[in-house]
Amino acid sequence: MLDPKLLRADIESVAQQLSKKRYQLDSARFKELDETRRNLQAQTEELQGLRKKQAALIGKAAKAGDDIAPLKAEGERVKQQLDSLAGDFKQVQEQLDAMLLGMPNLPDASVPEGDSEDDNLEIRRWGEPTAFTFDARDHVDLGTALGGLDFETAAKITGSRFAVMRGPLARLHRALTQFMLDVQTSEHGYEEVYVPYLVNAESLQGTGQLPKFEEDLFKVPGENDFYLIPTAEVPVTNIARDVIFSADQLPLKFTAHTPCFRSEAGSYGRDTRGMIRQHQFEKVEMVQMVAPSTSFEALEELTGHAETILQKLGLPYRVVVLCGGDLGFSATKTYDLEVWLPGQQKYREISSCSNMGDFQARRMQARWRNPATGKPELLHTLNGSGLAVGRTLVAVMENYQNQDGSISIPAVLLPYMGGMSKLCPAG
Repeated sequence: MLDPKLLRADIESVAQQLSKKRYQLDSARFKELDETRRNLQAQTEELQGLRKKQAALIGKAAKAGDDIAPLKAEGERVKQQLDSLAGDFKQVQEQLDAMLLGMPNLPDASVPEGDSEDDNLEIRRWGEPTAFTFDARDHVDLGTALGGLDFETAAKITGSRFAVMRGPLARLHRALTQFMLDVQTSEHGYEEVYVPYLVNAESLQGTGQLPKFEEDLFKVPGENDFYLIPTAEVPVTNIARDVIFSADQLPLKFTAHTPCFRSEAGSYGRDTRGMIRQHQFEKVEMVQMVAPSTSFEALEELTGHAETILQKLGLPYRVVVLCGGDLGFSATKTYDLEVWLPGQQKYREISSCSNMGDFQARRMQARWRNPATGKPELLHTLNGSGLAVGRTLVAVMENYQNQDGSISIPAVLLPYMGGMSKLCPAG
């Protein structure tokens, strides 16, 4: 959430910055609501002062034996006015809060202009796109021939955009997960955490998924109004909700492996083939909470940690910085890692690494005590996929395929594969 003080101080500047995200701020409406709120607050304080004086007068009159009925009647009238003002104030504050919760984070000055993913700016590449002497097959054809990837059975069990994996392919998927966790914990200093896969609305509001993106979530019916997590970012970042950390506890660095559940409401007709865009997938997530002065340095570090996985796997990729029009709701700056997929002959997103600034922390009241001031201040939060496991599996299958349809196992995954060095077609 944006700082309301910033909006009150220079709302036109805020509106200009938000236009980079292609968000149109209704400045006039915000000013109107905020002015009404201030007027109601002033009236309330005035009446509260009057009521305090009336209470003193009633006390004096009672001691003197005077008739206090008129004074009590006047006090009741003031109380009714206060009750009415409280209702009006609550209504206006709720409208203000709704506006604030619907405003995206401000983009950093370094974020390029642009309307869509077509305008994202490539900043570096690693490796050369894999080339074969034969026609490359995509992961669907490869997985089907292996007898390890089954979309028809998944559709029978649940519906479209789900997959069943079997045998060595399922093991390779698990190996990727274990490998990613091991690298992030043993080499990059992240603490592994196990978190709930169901969260409450407060947690989703804290990280920015609610109220704006409710249609992309799976809500579980029942008295608790739980939601299935769209990403481990939600439960892991909420570890810091309503907590004040000491400076020597920073940076906080967490990693977690979880399933992720998304309705993909806005992606109708996109990526309907295979495992690229599914309702259920798995990720190894990285989350950092840091002092504000270090958050952009942390973004570079976190992005590098995701890149390390791709490099160790020998998968060609590129890094792009998202333009304003493609930048996420809560992010102030984001790098996407896009891995090369020979079956599609293009780079596809496999990780998104973002600095959220104090946007999420203000919603969650996630703070640290600044030793320079001795006062609690908002943290900066960051997150990134390290990596999306299903898409990494797709990339390994397509980049390590052989002409006979077999798939070689990357060297770093061999210790996880029980002696297997290659996945071979069924039969």
